[in-house]
Amino acid sequence: MATHTTSRRALLRSAGVAFGAAFLPGRLSAAGARDPRFVAIILRGALDGLAAAPPIGDPDYPVLRGNFAFALTGERVALPLDGFFAAHPSMPVFARLFAEKRATLVHAVATPYRERSHFDGQDVLESGYATPGRTESGWLNRAVAAMGPAAGGPRRGLGVGVVAPLVMRGPAPALGWAPQGLPPASDDLAARVLDLYAHRDPALGQALRAGLDTDKMATRDGMGDDMKKGRGGMDQAAGMRQAAAGAARLLAAPDGPRVAALAFEGWDTHQNEGAAKGQLADRLAGLDGAFEEFEKGLGAAWRDTIVVAATEFGRTAHVNGTNGTDHGTGTVAFLAGGAVAGGRVVADWPGVKPEKLYQGRDLAPTTDLRAVLKGVLADHLGLSPKALAEKVFPDSGATASIGGLVG
Repeated sequence: MATHTTSRRALLRSAGVAFGAAFLPGRLSAAGARDPRFVAIILRGALDGLAAAPPIGDPDYPVLRGNFAFALTGERVALPLDGFFAAHPSMPVFARLFAEKRATLVHAVATPYRERSHFDGQDVLESGYATPGRTESGWLNRAVAAMGPAAGGPRRGLGVGVVAPLVMRGPAPALGWAPQGLPPASDDLAARVLDLYAHRDPALGQALRAGLDTDKMATRDGMGDDMKKGRGGMDQAAGMRQAAAGAARLLAAPDGPRVAALAFEGWDTHQNEGAAKGQLADRLAGLDGAFEEFEKGLGAAWRDTIVVAATEFGRTAHVNGTNGTDHGTGTVAFLAGGAVAGGRVVADWPGVKPEKLYQGRDLAPTTDLRAVLKGVLADHLGLSPKALAEKVFPDSGATASIGGLVG
């Protein structure tokens, strides 16, 4: 009996199935109609926005960051964006997309949260509520629910990870897929377990079949061979690429999901953050690789796609004594995809003079992340202002959406 239990769990894990999260396939839209995709990437740990997108045109910036400051020439060369802001040298794909007007940067952005707890900050970021502690559902799942049924079947979400990110948990049906975990079950074992549960537990049998189909779709064309080699977790560049590649395959399928959430770990750089090289550079290379994998994997669907990457809060403006940065406030959000009205930086720039820093230590937040997300969800997925203010981001009626982010 113990052997059967272990095999069953292995099958569930390898198929990326969460109990109760599977559903029957169905197309999102009629043939020939616009078929938008939306992806949210949660960067857990608090991203240093002044390093990811350095304000090289601000004369106070090199004084602030000292030996960690970037410039367009010299030892730490950043990638130019608009003349004032640049991209970290680990993000050439994002810089290219920006030049092609398929990427936008939002700077000095933050959620409504103003403390510095990772747990509470991530609650606010992923739940969509203005205060922590509301973890029964996430804003992206509620956005899927608010979209309502479409021609041919329900609109569907995808949560990537062994545990679906909070942002994608809630009442709307969502598929689960985990790029890491136990080795895939053999076709023979899968067939036998499916046959068993088809007779003894049809609901579980349906969930297992949906999960196996999902895993095959996400790992087709030999991608599964790379997974077996253990390419890395969601806090490593290879793992971020791997997760994005699998998610892109699922989103590109005619009967696949259209909205996805991923969570990348490891952005808490208290020590040895590095500048052009180091742990932050490695993480940013992974995020940049994820953008590339979505662009490649979505194929023609890339033109109707928007990927948003956001974090719970920023980091301190000054580098600390261990060559890292501590928990801060203002930071950056990245938008990329063929549906982005790109080639610009959205920022009400507060400056980094000492008297302009939030509480004397952080980049001051001047843009509400919810305003950015509202603008994308309204113009890209068609959600109404009422649904956004009451259901997706409850009690946010005073926060107006930012228009012009979608091409």
